[in-house]
Amino acid sequence: MAVDFSEAKPTYEKTESGEETIRRYLNPYELGEKIRQLRLRKKISLVDLGKHSGLSASMLSQLENGKLVPTLPTLARVAMVFDVGLDYFFADRRKSRLLSLVRKEDRIRFPERPDHPDPTYFFECLAFSTQEKSIQAYLADFPAHETNAPQSYHFHAGAEFLHVTSGSVVIEFSDEEYVLEEGDSVYFDPSESHSYRGNSPGKNQAIVITTPPRM
Repeated sequence: MAVDFSEAKPTYEKTESGEETIRRYLNPYELGEKIRQLRLRKKISLVDLGKHSGLSASMLSQLENGKLVPTLPTLARVAMVFDVGLDYFFADRRKSRLLSLVRKEDRIRFPERPDHPDPTYFFECLAFSTQEKSIQAYLADFPAHETNAPQSYHFHAGAEFLHVTSGSVVIEFSDEEYVLEEGDSVYFDPSESHSYRGNSPGKNQAIVITTPPRM
């Protein structure tokens, strides 16, 4: 079965609660800040907003400060007070000055496939919080594998670029093997079946960038 980085499912190596996961993925939308901006634009207090929405001023304060994650019913109540649609809270209104920051400690390491007994690579999404990305960027680790070990081939549309930052990585492409040492790069058509494997006993790591197919 063909797989690529975007199809793998997570295997968590650190404990994270459901609320923490939701908070991490909702943070880029800045929901609390958008509620606060709506309130200040209309020049009403938290108490007044509470009276109109049926929510407590204390709860609204925690929402604005990011201490609580708003539910959809809560956002709907606020949206009705200010006569905006729910899309107001999730639309990207800063596309002309997009900046999406991902901290190292917020990334999660994924295996090639969750059911693979001996993954040939692990990866971390470097821009998971960015919406409507034109590229996908990953930090990938390639454990050392024997030359005659079974290879895990995959293919996908678009284009792919790989730059080795440490160690050595072997890419098999169109029935040929290419050895990339630290500092080497390769750009290729990933619609051709290909595979990777670590080629040195130490740390084999690379930056991988993929793009969607051209329209």
